Amino acid sequence: MTPPAATARTGASPQASPSQTLSRGIRALEILAAAPGPLTIAELADAMGVHRSVAYRILRTLEDHSLLVRDDAGRVQPGPGLAVLARGVSRNLQSAALPELTQLANSLDMTAFVAVWDHHDCITLVTVEPRHSGASVAQRPGTRHPINAGAPGIAIQSALTEAEWDRLETGIPYRPEASEARRKGYSASHDEVIAGVSSLAAPVRVPGGRPAALAVVYIRSTQDPEALGAALAESAARIESQLA
Repeated sequence: MTPPAATARTGASPQASPSQTLSRGIRALEILAAAPGPLTIAELADAMGVHRSVAYRILRTLEDHSLLVRDDAGRVQPGPGLAVLARGVSRNLQSAALPELTQLANSLDMTAFVAVWDHHDCITLVTVEPRHSGASVAQRPGTRHPINAGAPGIAIQSALTEAEWDRLETGIPYRPEASEARRKGYSASHDEVIAGVSSLAAPVRVPGGRPAALAVVYIRSTQDPEALGAALAESAARIESQLA
């Protein structure tokens, strides 16, 4: 019989155990990113569900890599190292999308952003707010919402046929609106993610990767939704041409 130690050395275990320390470190960063402001170590430890001494050891490691920083009062917040890491996420998509986002935000007077698909969610990758507007809807990078709610998720689904979506076995139903968005080139939603907020989105097909969505959010607009949707679809097509 092969002893347990030998089994571990030969890699016979069907699945390696996850690293608890790494998982806790990532969780700490997620909590800090979602917090409205800096947190004390005690507050962060409570949110993580660990003893303060455990949180402190994790934070020292993250601090050494500039992933978090402490202010004069000793409270912790995300550090500049995260921005360096974020630049590498979907780098080509960010580079291709930024000029289009800037043009859309300023010409439509709306916040424009790109959302990417992560498991059951959409995550805002990059966003641009209009230059001269005091009433735009904020959409921060890292914002997360369910993929089956809102125009960006519908747009992402619309990049695939219903049969293609079902083959992915996501466990998420293909929304009927996705078929309509596939025909029109853009999707629309109201009150689905944030009360009183509307959104329009167009799919962005990423070669070799999952589709993304180019979107705008607004509270009210006098502009024709069809014209706005067409503008988004045209911008999405230009982004795709840069990625090809």
